[in-house]
Amino acid sequence: MYLDNIDTLYRMMESCTVCPRNCRVNRFKGEEGFCGMPADPVISSYGPHFGEETPLVGARGSGTIFMTGCNLGCIFCQNYDISHLRRGTRVSVVHLVELMLTLQDRGCHNINFVTPTHFTPQIMDAARIAREKGLEVPLVYNCGGYESLDTLRLLEGGVEIYMPDAKYWDEAAADDLSSAPDYPEVMRDALREMHRQVGVLTIDQKGIAARGLLIRHLVMPDGMAGTQDIMEFIARELSPDSYVNVMAQYRPMYKGVGHLRIGRALDGREYREAVEMARTAGLHRGFPE
Repeated sequence: MYLDNIDTLYRMMESCTVCPRNCRVNRFKGEEGFCGMPADPVISSYGPHFGEETPLVGARGSGTIFMTGCNLGCIFCQNYDISHLRRGTRVSVVHLVELMLTLQDRGCHNINFVTPTHFTPQIMDAARIAREKGLEVPLVYNCGGYESLDTLRLLEGGVEIYMPDAKYWDEAAADDLSSAPDYPEVMRDALREMHRQVGVLTIDQKGIAARGLLIRHLVMPDGMAGTQDIMEFIARELSPDSYVNVMAQYRPMYKGVGHLRIGRALDGREYREAVEMARTAGLHRGFPE
């Protein structure tokens, strides 16, 4: 269980292998890896969020805490000021605990850590303390899908809801758009492990997510995301009952503006085709009927 693994997670930061980048920097000594983040948590904002998936939002919102920095280099990132420009405030683990309890007190249905990967040790430490102080709502691990298997296995029992992206099937696309050519293989292994730990998304009688895997897939122009292969993988190797949010909101941002293949908004035809790919694969949850 994760309670016994928090010290191990912290030790991984001494020669950082928390994520698949394996930068091997000592973050406790101020050395920076790909994410550019120190040993202390850095956050950009927090509060009830009503723009997440319906089972997370409910009537009172998802209690989001946006972490600064990222282990991916997505050139089209809509939150590039947070992930690339690293705007945020350094806080303590104790402050994270206070934020989690405050969001629960405000009625949020869950605590939703956005881009948590590079701060996994601190988040799990904060979760431990917060639960000792009365945190009862589910913890959501809202990530880009670029996760270390070794790290994920240390989280078992500590995360109720995994919410990863499934961004790309093709290595060349992952390299060009996110500087992570190994992303497709890493993502598939991560989704398998998350599914093993929490299973398909379960929703209570009030329509609120209680536990499980919620996958996001951003449909991209010119088929860059490899939607059909990803949908078939999820249905075949995870479950046809997997909850998959097939997202239509892509638009050029940051360095995606002017890009040869993704420098335009998604059109309606491309999105409809993506939804049909999901249906044809046998999936039926999380996208429009």
